[in-house]
Amino acid sequence: MTLSANRVPGVEARAGKFPGPSLIPELNAIQARLGWLPREELEQLARETRRPRYEIEGLISFYPHFRTTPPAKVSLHVCHDLSCWLRSADDRIAELRERYGEDTDVELVEVSCLGRCDVAPAAAVNERPAPVTDVDALVTAARDTGAGEAEAASRNEPWPNDPYPVGAERYASLRALLAGDLAADDVVATLEASGLRGMGGAGFPTGRKWGLVAGAEGDLKYAICNADESEPGTFKDRQILADQPHLVLEGLLLGMAVIGAELGWVFIRHEYGPEERVLCAEIDALREAGVIGPDACGSGRRLELDVFVSPGGYILGEETALLECMEGHRGEPRNKPPFPGGYGLHGRPTLINSVETFADVPVILQRGADWWGEQGKGDSVGWKFFAVSGHVEHPGVYCVPMGTTVRELIDQAGGVLGGAAVEAVQPGGASSNFIGPDQLDLALDFGTLAEAGTMLGSGALVVLAEGTDLLAASTNVLRFFRNESCGKCVPCRVGSTKAHTLLRGVLDTGTSTLDETQRARILQLEEAMRKTSICGLGQVALGPVVSVLGLDKGGAAAREQPRQPDR
Repeated sequence: MTLSANRVPGVEARAGKFPGPSLIPELNAIQARLGWLPREELEQLARETRRPRYEIEGLISFYPHFRTTPPAKVSLHVCHDLSCWLRSADDRIAELRERYGEDTDVELVEVSCLGRCDVAPAAAVNERPAPVTDVDALVTAARDTGAGEAEAASRNEPWPNDPYPVGAERYASLRALLAGDLAADDVVATLEASGLRGMGGAGFPTGRKWGLVAGAEGDLKYAICNADESEPGTFKDRQILADQPHLVLEGLLLGMAVIGAELGWVFIRHEYGPEERVLCAEIDALREAGVIGPDACGSGRRLELDVFVSPGGYILGEETALLECMEGHRGEPRNKPPFPGGYGLHGRPTLINSVETFADVPVILQRGADWWGEQGKGDSVGWKFFAVSGHVEHPGVYCVPMGTTVRELIDQAGGVLGGAAVEAVQPGGASSNFIGPDQLDLALDFGTLAEAGTMLGSGALVVLAEGTDLLAASTNVLRFFRNESCGKCVPCRVGSTKAHTLLRGVLDTGTSTLDETQRARILQLEEAMRKTSICGLGQVALGPVVSVLGLDKGGAAAREQPRQPDR
């Protein structure tokens, strides 16, 4: 058993908010037990925790995972976002509605990205993920004995970046650090020398971040691994968690030891149930072996790990919204500064990195900063995980040298479906601007893509074959951002809705061309959202649409894309 997020000693409520621990784990537990949140259970929770009902209702109304009505016997969720849309999700959803629309046992819901773009169109039956081709069998099973639990999809062969041979003792760098054979300052220096940057979106230098948090004032600090990978087309972190949980957790523990934190969490999206179980098993094994606990590796230092399950929402990938959620509030981004490194969870200095970033740390410490630098192509450094989906023969996760070109990565994924030509590519997930077929020889790294008007982003490359309606594709992306806006700031909440309404109206007339007035309106909305939205969601939401308008005019990208915040 892992620790309850509400029962970890040393976690206090942040002043000015509701007192007491986060109620989200309790709400998750009720829903896991009953399938929904009955009124009597909420009243009992309010009495036991001495928390007002309006606080509880505020949480339930914000997070999409929570439900206040009993579910049907079979809950069928089908993704309608870009990678699945490119694989005929609309047709498959229509077929399922025809089959199950009148079935009182089945509740069919179109949902946003399930993080299973490699098996698009993706679905989930009673929260068990599966390709849509398996839905009928799972629905039949759910009516009878239940859909059961899926196992994490393992690659079943070592990744080229893993420094620990099969059967070798792991956590060597952590043991060396706790034994005093490796100094915390040397860890930071090695990371700085390696050139490792945050792989969650922003690309902030990792060594610099660790040094800043280590030097922040305060005797109580925290560390968090952000595994809330929720952007359409993005599923690389899911695969890393399934195959290399030891690297992720060692990186997190190293970060904790370097900055002086005793408590660390992996914040994971609730759709990643199979991967959560892998993490929990690894954490339990570490505790049993004495690697973590009150006397971690016999060092006399306390290191504790836990898993915090997200109650849903793409916005929680933004690091300050994530912190608000963990504190038990609605997951709305904070104004910055202050930044989490100085004022994070419960107002304490907090180190937050992505799954891939933490997994890279033990690799660099074991093999050296020079080795890491040599792995990239050209001026790029290190290995990079990419999720490749859309119109490719073999969607999946690929670990390639940073600086690999778009064309080379598409070729690794088997090329475009049916040998078709490329119409466009999103190189960095739904937040990134589209590039055209004349840009396939761009190197996949931070600087090159930024100069081209797009970004590396979340490490998700989505391929669109020739003949794809690019305005419809970008409108699909915008729908996701509109739906996932937390609503805190007007530019994002209103702008995304107005833009989607305009674009959907154009598409519904059977055309994919905007007139000059409509084009000008979209550009105005994009500028307002980019310049005035609080967080990266609103700032990039219309970027893909504007980039498509640029491609229509023969340009590479309509504007320089703002940097995506760390996720």
